[in-house]
Amino acid sequence: MAAKRDVKAAPDGPGGSAPAAEHRRAIEEWRHRIDAIDTELMSLLNRRSACAVEIGRIKRELGLPVYSPEREAQILDRVAAENPGPLDATAVRRVFERVIDESRRLERIACEAEAKEKGTKG
Repeated sequence: MAAKRDVKAAPDGPGGSAPAAEHRRAIEEWRHRIDAIDTELMSLLNRRSACAVEIGRIKRELGLPVYSPEREAQILDRVAAENPGPLDATAVRRVFERVIDESRRLERIACEAEAKEKGTKG
């Protein structure tokens, strides 16, 4: 049976106890670090996406398909092997599967836009 909690216990005063206030400050500091990392991730993901769009353009010129299962498997295997943690290999694979899906979507959008543009010019 689960232990009963004292739900009436509350922090001292409006600002809470000193340790609770320190913990709140620590949480805010960690959240600021996460925000900065998110900004870096956004930049890196957009740079990666720009590369994928360019690869898509080259593939179109060569008549190659957008979907390359062998290349995607290589990427997923590599990132899982290089992962230092704390995310496990399955989590890293899921994240990169999503990144790859979005890259493929961008390649297709760019291809469709280019086809429309060629259609209006011709």
